[in-house]
Amino acid sequence: MGDAESVRGSGFVERTRVREALETLREATNVSTGTQTVPLADADGRVLAETVTSPRNVPDFPRAAMDGYAVRAEDTFGAADRSPATLTVGDSAGPQRATWVHTGSPVAEPADAVVKTENAREVGDTIEITSAAAVGQNVSEVGEDIEADQHLFDPGHRLRPSDLALLRSVGTESVTVRERPSVAVIPTGEELVESDPDPGEAIETNGLMVSSLAERWGGDTRYRDVVTDDRDALVAAIEADLDADVIVTTGGSSIGKRDLLPAVVEDRGELLVHGVALKPGHPVALGQVEDTPILMLPGYPVACIVNAWQFVRPIVNWTTDTEPDEPARVEAELDRKVRSEPGIRSCVRVTVSETDEGVVADPVHESGASILSSVSLADGWVQVPESVEGYDAGDRVTVEFWEAQP
Repeated sequence: MGDAESVRGSGFVERTRVREALETLREATNVSTGTQTVPLADADGRVLAETVTSPRNVPDFPRAAMDGYAVRAEDTFGAADRSPATLTVGDSAGPQRATWVHTGSPVAEPADAVVKTENAREVGDTIEITSAAAVGQNVSEVGEDIEADQHLFDPGHRLRPSDLALLRSVGTESVTVRERPSVAVIPTGEELVESDPDPGEAIETNGLMVSSLAERWGGDTRYRDVVTDDRDALVAAIEADLDADVIVTTGGSSIGKRDLLPAVVEDRGELLVHGVALKPGHPVALGQVEDTPILMLPGYPVACIVNAWQFVRPIVNWTTDTEPDEPARVEAELDRKVRSEPGIRSCVRVTVSETDEGVVADPVHESGASILSSVSLADGWVQVPESVEGYDAGDRVTVEFWEAQP
């Protein structure tokens, strides 16, 4: 009897721990995307494929750090409010002569300082400087921001908007990045429709949710039409997308009569994991067909998003030789007690609020994997580790904002 049939008969008596399931999936993930060159305007969130160094100094000329007058510092020595230094204002600086400069303007020799406007009074064609300037004052020297040949980024760095600005400032207009991994998302279930459900039907939402998350995490998604609970149809759908870097299915992953996907994957390749010690979301299955990882997520929407976070998010990163960033977190005081089964990792949805006493986390639902609104209306979740049997009201917990971080 195959593994999928064994699980069907046992009812998930044994469940793989999340960490062990991740390690198994990581070992099976040997795909690595190629590279491509893209303009900076299209590089936000992309993963660098090569080391980047600066081709030039920034600035590459001495420039004014603020609006004011470019001067020779020696012409201002001893200047004070009651005994100002008087300089002629002209088109260029020189002995006893100043010139007006804007922030970012070149400061040409023999000028070596900029006197800010607050320390200069205009008197006809002259200015009276009321505070002595030091050499280099208010002047950005060559290479003050970035030096030529300076190391900027390593391969595997995920580019941020500030990085793009930095790269443009050194004259870079394009970068070589890893290709976005292709993620085929296949919603399954004979009860699913696109709109106007009849009794017994439901609108397809999991595929949309997972596709959007995979895009946010760096994938290039193929959001497929719903596939019914038919063995031949499921086989055809999977085989049609075996050229993808990752296949993600939603629904049909448990042990019911219509949960055919684990057996389909096992017949065509290898079923690596079926059933994980995770709540909500234990009926997840992980497999591989022709070296393509296949992640079979449960049909209940809360279980689906929990498993997407636990497994889809890391594998999208692994295909580009990166690790997922840590989620945004906040420490909070738990408003009510939450329970957790020993040996199970629980993800408790919470809302977060600020009070006079500090940050408070209020559980939304401790159960109810089908209640989609409990995810949409929650701010984040608290992960209760396998070794803990829950938390009491007043305990300090860590809230993860799962949708605030790519």
